Amino acid sequence: MHVWEHLHTVNRHRALVRKYCFQLGLYWQGLTHDLSKYSPREFWVGAKYFQGDRSPNDAERRERGYSSAWLHHKGRNRHHLEYWTDYGQKPDGSFGIVGVEMPVKYVAEMFCDRYAASRVYRGDQFENADPWKFFQHSKTHTILNDKTAALLESMLVKLRDEGEDAAFSYIRNEVLKK
Repeated sequence: MHVWEHLHTVNRHRALVRKYCFQLGLYWQGLTHDLSKYSPREFWVGAKYFQGDRSPNDAERRERGYSSAWLHHKGRNRHHLEYWTDYGQKPDGSFGIVGVEMPVKYVAEMFCDRYAASRVYRGDQFENADPWKFFQHSKTHTILNDKTAALLESMLVKLRDEGEDAAFSYIRNEVLKK
């Protein structure tokens, strides 16, 4: 069990997300971000499967075939794209699970979450392109509404190409003001 290491990682991640959300004026989201990670259901699994350089959910998933912590987490945190899925009509006309367009404030929090997670897990190796690269890798196996995907990608590209200040200015002045 890596209780202290996991607690430190969660606290560091939440502190960064809080800082970034506050920069965007998303104060409540910054304060309440990922509080479910302290619940016994998520915390003890995270401590058991702690890896340090990526989510403990990956290790639990490899061992058990699923992540109980992730199933709990994604259903309680609106900044995760998985929260915003429902049954509906797919582009080909069939019905099944589809991505629902996310409210802009949760897309902005998702950006903050991905940025903070990349900074925490990549440490000294972090580059502004890392959150965008992770998004590119995951696009093939996630269910995400097209408008939400385009909005998130625009934020990540701004970070990748122009840096943190430009990305936060863009989100604050162009995305959240609409």
